Amino acid sequence: MLRLTLQGMRARWVTFTGSFVALALGVGLIAATGLALAATFQAPHRGPERFAAAPVVVRATDTLRVSTPIGERTQRLADPRAVPAEVAAELARLGRTVEDRTFPVSYASLGGGADRTVGEGAAAAGHPWSVAAATPYRLTDGRAPRTPGEVVVAVATRERVRSGGGVAVGDRVRVVTPAEGDSRTVVGTVAATDFETAVFFTDAEAAQLSPRIDALVVHADAAAVRKAVRNAVRGTGSGIDVLTGDERRRADPDPDRDSEALVSVNALLGTAAGITCFVSVFVVASTFAFAVAQRRREFGLLRTAGATARQIRRTVFAEAVLVAVPASAAGCLLGAVGAPPLAAWMVGSGVAPSWFAIGDQTWPLHTAFWTGLCVAMAGVLTSSWRAGRIKPTEALREAALDNGTMPPSRWLLGALLLLAGLGLLVWSLATDPGEALKRKTYITRPMLLIVGFALYAPVLVPPLVRLVAWLPARLPGATGLLARENAATGVRRTAAVAAPVLITVALAASLLGTTATINEAKATEAATQTTADYVVAAPGEKGALPAPFVTRAQSIPGAAVSASRSTAVTVLEEGVALVRSEARAVDPAALAAVSRLPVASGRVADLDDGGIVVNEEWLTRTVGQRVRVWLGDGREVTLRIVAVLRTGTGGNGVYVTPRNAPGAPVDRVDVAVRDGADATAVDAALREAGAATRTTVLTKDEWLARSHPRSSESTRLGLLLILGIALLYTGIALANTLVMATSDRVGDLAVLRLTGATKPQVLRLVAAEALVVVAVGSLLGAAVAGLNLLGLRGALALLSVRSPLVVPWGGLGAMVAASAVLAVVAAVVPALTALRTRPVEHAGTRE
Repeated sequence: MLRLTLQGMRARWVTFTGSFVALALGVGLIAATGLALAATFQAPHRGPERFAAAPVVVRATDTLRVSTPIGERTQRLADPRAVPAEVAAELARLGRTVEDRTFPVSYASLGGGADRTVGEGAAAAGHPWSVAAATPYRLTDGRAPRTPGEVVVAVATRERVRSGGGVAVGDRVRVVTPAEGDSRTVVGTVAATDFETAVFFTDAEAAQLSPRIDALVVHADAAAVRKAVRNAVRGTGSGIDVLTGDERRRADPDPDRDSEALVSVNALLGTAAGITCFVSVFVVASTFAFAVAQRRREFGLLRTAGATARQIRRTVFAEAVLVAVPASAAGCLLGAVGAPPLAAWMVGSGVAPSWFAIGDQTWPLHTAFWTGLCVAMAGVLTSSWRAGRIKPTEALREAALDNGTMPPSRWLLGALLLLAGLGLLVWSLATDPGEALKRKTYITRPMLLIVGFALYAPVLVPPLVRLVAWLPARLPGATGLLARENAATGVRRTAAVAAPVLITVALAASLLGTTATINEAKATEAATQTTADYVVAAPGEKGALPAPFVTRAQSIPGAAVSASRSTAVTVLEEGVALVRSEARAVDPAALAAVSRLPVASGRVADLDDGGIVVNEEWLTRTVGQRVRVWLGDGREVTLRIVAVLRTGTGGNGVYVTPRNAPGAPVDRVDVAVRDGADATAVDAALREAGAATRTTVLTKDEWLARSHPRSSESTRLGLLLILGIALLYTGIALANTLVMATSDRVGDLAVLRLTGATKPQVLRLVAAEALVVVAVGSLLGAAVAGLNLLGLRGALALLSVRSPLVVPWGGLGAMVAASAVLAVVAAVVPALTALRTRPVEHAGTRE
C-alpha cells in the first residue's frame, strides 16, 4: 500500500502540491502571529527614569487599596493628593529637599511668521528647574532659567531643530499652563526622553503656576525619612509613599506604560491570531477534504479491484501524513522568518511600542506544527470514511456524480453551529445588548455562522448557482448554460472554491461594517447629547485649560458656559470587585444648558455635593439608594444616586460635583448661545478669549470631527493587520483551490475540444464558471455579514442609539472584484496550459 500511495501522489502531484501549499501557509501564519503574541506576555524591565538620580522620593500615594474577603484590591487614583506642607517642613529638617511640581503645558513657537504648534496634543509637563537634576536632565545648549519668563525645553536632536521641527535657544514661545498663557524665551535645551515632554521654569515661577507639591526629592537617610513621614501624618489619614531603589519607578510619569502598551498589542495580536487560526483551519480542512473528494473515481476502481475499505482509509491517511508533516515543518520555518518583519511593521506603524521585538519562545512553533498536522488529519477523516464505504458495484456510478454530499452528521453539525451563532445573537440582545459592541463578540460570532454556512454549502450551492447564472444561461451561446450546469453539478468543487470567497466577504463585511457602524453610532450619540454650539477641550489625556480662558468665557454676555473636569470614581461591587468608572465633575445647572443626557430615571438637576449620577452598567442603580465610592483622590464617601443614564455605546459615564473632584483641573468648556443673544458677538468674544490665552476654540461640528472620527488611525491599522493577514491567505487559498480543481478537469476540457469547441470558447467557459463560483461565495458571505450587522442594529436600537448601519460598499466591492480577477486567472492559466496538448491525448485520462 505504501508503494501505491507514493505512485498516487506522483500521478496527482498538482493536488498534493496544492494541499502542501495551503497547509504550509496556514501553519506559517499561525506560527508568525503566535510568535508575535508570545512577545507581548512580558514587558521589559525598566529602572527609575524621572527620579533616577534621586536618593529618596516622597509623594502622596497614587493607588487605592481596599481589603476584601478574597484579598486586597487596588486601583490607580485619577487625582492623587499633594504632599502636605507639614510633611515638607518636617523633611526639610533632615537635609536638602527639592520640591517637584508637575502641571500640563503646551507651547508654540512665535518666530518666523505664523505660529508653529509643537507637540500639539502631547502630554507636555512643566517642572521647576531644580528638580531636573533628579532625572538627570543635562543641558545640551544654553543655560538654566534664572528669571520669570525664561524656560528650558526638551528637544530630540540638533538636526530636528535646524529642520524647523522644534525650537532652539533664543526662540520666543507661547506657553499655556492651567494658570495662564503667555510668551516666554527659550534659554536652554535638554535632551528629550521617551517618558515625557518636559518644560522647565524657575522654581519661583513653577510654584506660582502650580502651588501644590507633587513630590519631594530628599537627600537624607531613607529610614529617617520614613520615621519623619510617620510622625508628620500620624492621625491625618494621609497616604504618603517613601520610595527608594527600584520603587522610585512608581513616581515616573505613567510607570505602567510598557505593560499597558502590551495589553493593547496583546489584544490586537490575540484577535489576529484567533482569526488567522480560524481561517487557516477552515481553509486547510476544506482543501484536504476536497483533495480526497477529487479522487473518488480512483477509490471506486480500487474497491472494484479488491481493496478493502480499511486499506482505502489507510492509504488516504498515509498520504495526508506524508504531505502534512513536511508542510507543517515548512510552515514553522515560514512563521519564524515572517514574525520579525511583522513585529517591525507594527513598530513602524505605531501599533506597537518602539522596543517591541520577537523573543526566543518556541512554544508557538510547536503549537502551529501540531495544529497543522491535526487539522490535515481532521480534513481527510470524513472524506476517507465516505470513500471507504463505497461498494465495489457502485464505484463507477458513485464516482461519476456528486451524490451523498450531505451525510446526516453534516446536517447535524451545520444546524448546531447555525443555531449556536443565531442563539448567541438573540441571547445577547435579550440579556446584554452592549455585548454586541465589544470586539471579542463581533469578531468571534461570524466564525460560527461562516462554518455553519460552509457546511450547508452543498445544499445552498445549486439554487444559488441557478440564481446567479439565470441571466447568463439565457444569453446566446452555450457558455452561460454550461457554466451553470457545471457549477451546479460539481457541488463539491463549487463549494471548495467558494469557501475562501465566503470567508473573505463574511469577515471583511462583518468587521469593517461593524466598526464603521459603531463609530458612526458613537458620533451620533455625542452629537445628540451635546447641544452646545462650541466645545473647547484641553489637548492630551491629562491636559488643562488656562484659568483666564475659563474666566473670560464665563463672563461673555449671552453665553451659557459649562466648565467640567475629568475625574474617576471607584466602587466595590459584590464585595470583591473594585471597579473604576470615568467621571466628569460638573455644575448641574450649567450642564443642563449645553447637553441632553439620556436619562433613564431620576433627574440630573438634583445633583449636589452629596449626590452622584450613574449609568445602567452599575450594580447599584436605583434612584435614592446610597452607594459607597472612592473619589479621584482616594477619599471614601457615600453618595446618593440622583439619576441613572442609559448605557448607550458605553460613553455615558458618571457625574459628580466639582467639590467631589478636588485637584482635577478644568479640561473642557461647552458654550451655547442663549436664546435671543447675538451669536456673532458671542463667537467673536469666545475666539478673542481663545486667541489671548492660546486656546483652540472649535464649533460643535469641528469638535465631533476631531474627537469622534469615523475611522481612527489605530482602528484602521488594527483592521489592516487583522484582515490583511487573513485575506491574503484566503486569496492564495482561492487561487490554489482553483488550480487544483481546473487541473483535475483536463479530461472534461479535452472532451469539449473534441466536440467542436474552440480554445477561446473553452477558456471563456472556465472563466465564466469561476465568476459564478465567486458570486456564490460572495452571496454566502454577504448573508453571514448581513445577519451580524442586523444583530448590531438591533443592539443599538435596544441601547436607544438611533444610528444607521454603515456598509463598506467600496471595500467589499474591491475585495469581490479582486477575488473575481484572481479566480479567473487561477482557472484560466492551468486550463490554457492543458489546452496546449492535443485533446485526444487527454480525453478519458481518468478512466
